[in-house]
Amino acid sequence: MASSSVNLEEKIPSESLMNELLSDPHCLAIISQGELVSDDLVVGIIDEAMKKPSCKKGFILDGFPKTVAQAQKKRPNLAIVEIWDLFNLLCPMRAFLPSDSCKETQLNAINPQSWLQVERGKFSKLSSSCTTTSSSIESFIKVPEPPIVPFFKPVDYVEVLAQIHEELESCSLQERSNLYLLQFQIFRGLGETKLMRRSLRSAWQKAGTVHERLVFGAWLKYEKQGEELIVDLLATCNKCAQEFGPMDVASQFPVEVDGALQETVVTDGEKSLKNVNFWIGDEKIVCRRQKIASLSAPFHAMLNGYFNESLCEDIDLSENNISPLGLRTISVFSVTGCLSDVPPDLLLEILVFANKFCCERLKDACDRKLASSVCTKDDAVELMEYAIEENSPVLAASCLQVFLHELPDCLNDERVVEIFSHADRQQRLIMAGQASFSLYCLLSEVAMNLDPRSDKTVCFLEQLIESAETDRQRLLAFHQLGCVRLLRKEYDEAESLFERAVGLGHVYSIAGLARLGYIKGHKLWSYEKLSSVISSVNPLGWMYQERSLYCEGDKKWEDLEKATELDPTLTYPYMYRAASLMMKQNVQAALGEINRVLGFKLALECLELRFCLYLANEDYKAALRDVQVILTLSPDYRMFEGRVAASQLRTLVREHVDNWTTADCWMQLYDRWSSVDDIGSLSVIYQMLESGEAKGVLYFRQSLLLLRLNCPDAAMRSLELACQHASNEHECLVYEGWILYDTGHCEEGLRKAEESIRTKRSFEAFFLKAYALADSSMDFSCSSTVISLLENALKCPSDNLRKGQALNNLGSVYVDCGKLDLAADCYINALKIRHTRAHQGLARVHFLRNDKAAAYEEMTKLIEKAKNNASAYEKRSEYCDRDLTKADLEMVTQLDPLRVYPYRYRAAVLMDSSKEKEAIAELSRAIAFKADLHLLHLRAAFHEHVGDVLAALRDCRAALSIDPNHQEMLELHSRVNSHEP
Repeated sequence: MASSSVNLEEKIPSESLMNELLSDPHCLAIISQGELVSDDLVVGIIDEAMKKPSCKKGFILDGFPKTVAQAQKKRPNLAIVEIWDLFNLLCPMRAFLPSDSCKETQLNAINPQSWLQVERGKFSKLSSSCTTTSSSIESFIKVPEPPIVPFFKPVDYVEVLAQIHEELESCSLQERSNLYLLQFQIFRGLGETKLMRRSLRSAWQKAGTVHERLVFGAWLKYEKQGEELIVDLLATCNKCAQEFGPMDVASQFPVEVDGALQETVVTDGEKSLKNVNFWIGDEKIVCRRQKIASLSAPFHAMLNGYFNESLCEDIDLSENNISPLGLRTISVFSVTGCLSDVPPDLLLEILVFANKFCCERLKDACDRKLASSVCTKDDAVELMEYAIEENSPVLAASCLQVFLHELPDCLNDERVVEIFSHADRQQRLIMAGQASFSLYCLLSEVAMNLDPRSDKTVCFLEQLIESAETDRQRLLAFHQLGCVRLLRKEYDEAESLFERAVGLGHVYSIAGLARLGYIKGHKLWSYEKLSSVISSVNPLGWMYQERSLYCEGDKKWEDLEKATELDPTLTYPYMYRAASLMMKQNVQAALGEINRVLGFKLALECLELRFCLYLANEDYKAALRDVQVILTLSPDYRMFEGRVAASQLRTLVREHVDNWTTADCWMQLYDRWSSVDDIGSLSVIYQMLESGEAKGVLYFRQSLLLLRLNCPDAAMRSLELACQHASNEHECLVYEGWILYDTGHCEEGLRKAEESIRTKRSFEAFFLKAYALADSSMDFSCSSTVISLLENALKCPSDNLRKGQALNNLGSVYVDCGKLDLAADCYINALKIRHTRAHQGLARVHFLRNDKAAAYEEMTKLIEKAKNNASAYEKRSEYCDRDLTKADLEMVTQLDPLRVYPYRYRAAVLMDSSKEKEAIAELSRAIAFKADLHLLHLRAAFHEHVGDVLAALRDCRAALSIDPNHQEMLELHSRVNSHEP
C-alpha cells in the first residue's frame, strides 16, 4: 500500500495526553465520534500502520465501529484486522485486564487479527497469508468455565419436592410460606421459571402473617418488573391488577386488648382525688386520675397504689421528655380512646412516652397512626429507626412495605442498606416478624442481580444465615454466600462456607470446594473429590461437567459426553467441544456441535460462540445473522466477557456483507419462514426494522417467532414495541389484545380484538379473536364462530406469511369438526403460499382417512423442508410401524431432548414388554433434568404397578408440587396413599 504523508508523530496524541484522556470514561466514545481523530487522520494512520508489524495486544475500544466504518469507506480493501490495529495504535495504554480462569491463569487477550485477515474481494480463504492457526483461534474463542451457581440443587429434587408436599399437608399456617419458598428455590435450581412464580404466588396466598404477605407480594412484583403496560391495559378493561400494590398495614394487625385496668377510686379518709394535675415546667395539665391510671400498670400503681403520688393532687412530669401538648393529647386519649389529627412529630413523642410507661393501648394507637403516615422512602428511613427503638411492629411493617415496594431502586440508598445490613435478631423480629428469612432471601436475590460482588450482597447473605432456622435454610444460605465469596476471591471464607453447606447435605457445594482446590493448585484433589461424589450417589450431569475441568484429553471428553448424556441442557459441554473442534480446524464439526444445543435452547452464550466460529470461518453473513439474533434477545448484550457491545461488533461485521433492499429482505424472510428457520427469520426482521417502515408489524412478527423459540420475555418486549410503533389505533388494539392474551387475560384480549374490529375490519383483529376463542373454549359449538372469523380474516388484506397461518388454523378447526375435505383444501392452499407447517395438518387428514402411508409421506416432506424439525419427527412417528417410530423418536431426543413424549413412548413400550426396570429408568433419565408432570405421573403409575408404593407416593407428591390441581394426579395420589403401609 502506498505510504501516506501524514506525520504520526505530530498527529497522534502524546502519551501524557492519552493517559489524561483515558482517565475520562467518555474518552473512547469521543475518539470514535471523530472529535479527537478526523477521518483523514484515520486514513493516514491506517496507511502508516500498514508498514508496521501487526499489534498483538488485541485491544478493543467501546466506541470504535463508527470510525472503522468511515475508514473502510475510504480504504475499502482494508481487512478488519488492519482497522483493529489502528485502534491499538491510537490507544496503546488501553488493554484488557486478564480474565479469571478456574486457576486464575493469564488468558490471552481477544485477538482476531490473525484469522480475520481478509481484504474484501482480494484474497481467497485458501490464501497462505491468512492461514488460521489453532493458537490464534484459541486466543479469540474462549469458553469460560461454568459458574458455581448460587442455587439449591439437591441430588434428588423429586425426593425433596415430595417431602415438602407431605409437610404442607400437615404443617401449621405459620410454616407454609417457608415451605413454598423452599419449593421456589428448587424450581429455580431447575430453571423452571413458571413453576418458580407459581410457588411464590402460593407463598403469598398462603401467608400467615402480614410480614409474609409484604415480602412475597414484593417478590412477585419484583419478578414482574417491566409488566406495567399489562396493568394499564387491564385498567382500560375495567379490571384491577394491583394485587401486589400497597396495603393498609395497620388493618392487617389484630387489635390487641391489653386488659386495661379498671377505674378505681382511692380515698384517704374522707378525701377523694378525682383529678390529678401534671406539671411540665410552668404548665399545668389537668387529667382524670382514673383514666390516666387505666393506661398502664405503672400509672395505676403510681396513682392508686402506695406511692406518695397517690395522695398528691400535683405531680411533676417535667423530666420525662413529654411536652405539654403531648400530655394533653394523652389525657384526651385516656378519655376517648383515640388519637385524631395528631401530627407525626407529636405522635413520635407520645410513642416514646407510652413505651416508657408501658401504655400498651396508647402505644398501639400511636404505632398505627404513624404507620398510616409513611408515604415516601425518606419517611420510612426516618421512622424505621423509631419503630425498631420503640418496638413498634405496625410502624416497622409500614416502613418495610415502602422499602420493598421500591425494589430494586431502594437498595441504591445507603440508608436503606444500613437498616437491613446491621439489624440484630431482635430488630429483625420487629421489622419482619417471622418472615426474616424470606425477607433476606428476597434482598439477597435483588442484590445479587444488581452486583453479586458488592458488600451489600455479602451483608444480606450474612443476615440470611443469621435468620435461618432449619438445616435446609442454612445450607442454602451457606452455599449462596460461598458463591459470592468465591466471586470476590475470598477463598478461605468461601471454602468454610461450602464445607458447612456440604456438612448439612448440599452435595452441589462440593463443586465449590473442588473449584477452590483447583485454584489453590490441588487439581488431583479436585478430581478425586468429584469422583468420590459420582461413586457415592446417583450421578447427575453437573458432576461430570465439573470433574471434566480437572482432567485433560480423552478423560475430559468422556466426562463431557457423560454430562451431556445425563443432562443435555448443560451448555458448557457443547461449547467446549465446539471450541476444541475449531482448534483442530474441523469447522463443520464445531458448528454441528454448537448447533446441537441451539436447536432446542436459544442460549446467548452459545449464539456468541457460534458468531465467533463463523467469523473464524470468514462466513460474515452467518455471523451477522447470529449477532442480530443476540441483539433481538438482549439489545444491550455485551460480548467477549462483557468487554464489547454486540451492537458494535454488528456494525463491524456488516461492513463485510452486501446490503439488502426492502424487497430482498421480504424475499429472505419468506424463504426462512417457509423453511421453518426461526433464527434466520429473526435476523431478517431485525435488519428490516432498520428501514423504519411498518415497525409495528415487524415487531409483532418478531414476537411470534420469539414465542415459538420459547423466549417469552423477549416476545413480550417485542409486543410492547409493536404497540409503541403501531401505525394506527386498530393495529395498536390488536397488539394490546395479544399482550393480554399471552399473559393469561383471554377475556380482555378478546375484548380488545372486538374493539379493533369495530374501529376497522382487519386480518389481525379477526385472527386474534378467532385464535383466542378457539383456544379458550372447549365447546365445539363455537367452531362455527371461529370458522366465520377466520374466513373474514382471509378476506382482509395481509401478506402470505399470515394468511398461511390463518389457512392452517382454519384447517385445524375443520378437522375437529370432521370436515376433512374442507380441511384438506385449506392445507393445500396454505402450502401453495409456502406455509410449510401445513404438511402436518394435511398428514393428519390423510391419517383420519385411514391412509397412513400418505400421512407418513406428508410428514417426510415437512422434515425435508424444515430446518427445525424435531416436532416433525415426533409427529411422523405416529404414522409408522414400531421400528420406524422408535427411530423417529430417537431422532427427536437427539434434536430436542426436552420433548417428553419420546421418553414416555419408549417407557410404555418397555413396560408392555414386561421390562419394568428399563421402563422406569427411561423415565428417570428425563426426570433428572426436567421437572415434568406427565413423566412423574407415568413413573408413579409404573411404581404402583410393580408394587413400590413408597416410590409411587413420592412421585405423586412431587408431581402435585408441579400442579396441585391436576385431577388424574390427585386420583392416583389418593389411590396410592390408601395403600401406604
